Amino acid sequence: MKPRLLHILILLAFVGSTSAVSQTKVRPAAKPKTPIVKSPEIGKSAVVIDEMLNVLRKEPSLYSEAVHRVSRGRVVVISGVAEADGVKFYKVAVPPKNWGWIQADAVFGKFRPTDEQRLYELAKATDGFEKLEIASEFFMLYPNSVLRPKMLLLYGDGAQDMTSYLSKQASSRLRKDEMEASGAPLHSYFLNFNQLDRYRKLGIIFVFDKKLRQYHYDGVSWNEIIAKFPNSPEYPEAVKRIEKLKLIMQGQ
Repeated sequence: MKPRLLHILILLAFVGSTSAVSQTKVRPAAKPKTPIVKSPEIGKSAVVIDEMLNVLRKEPSLYSEAVHRVSRGRVVVISGVAEADGVKFYKVAVPPKNWGWIQADAVFGKFRPTDEQRLYELAKATDGFEKLEIASEFFMLYPNSVLRPKMLLLYGDGAQDMTSYLSKQASSRLRKDEMEASGAPLHSYFLNFNQLDRYRKLGIIFVFDKKLRQYHYDGVSWNEIIAKFPNSPEYPEAVKRIEKLKLIMQGQ
């Protein structure tokens, strides 16, 4: 065999063996994909209640541009979760056309076990009409709560606390000469006073002491404690309040 031909055959044999080795080379195993864990909050409904934190933002950040503020009592559905600036945000839709990110602390729902106590504490920390609004949201969100007697007592006391303010407002705004000229009963003017409207929307009714020209809470929440929670720590307190109300109204 000629030297040149022998050289070519050796070269071809070497290339063939190299190709075979490369084809049988063991490839590294593919890395397993990390499973995507869906946040348990996604798909849950929540109620916006804390009006100090109710800003709807374009991005999940405390520095992001505000879209608008979501009104108390608005129900939203969570579609996303993110954390930034030391807080958690929920992505929510606010019909008819707004959507964005709201701080998770602004909303309350049944999906978080701590929210029930948290909402009670929020109501306890507020005052005036805001306390009554928050308590009303609590009753709707947690109708069978173990905290119900506590909230009922808080609610009734909050309503009674408003009576002095409302009585002064009505006395200063209702004109005596006009009331006398119409011939309508005096108490009817006080019970038609326009500032009572928003309380009635919450189901709060005030009775009127004709002698003192003073409003009083009618005691519905206290009576519920007496009727449904006789073994609760709030029961004796509710009894005291109802007895006091009876004495006041009998003294007219």
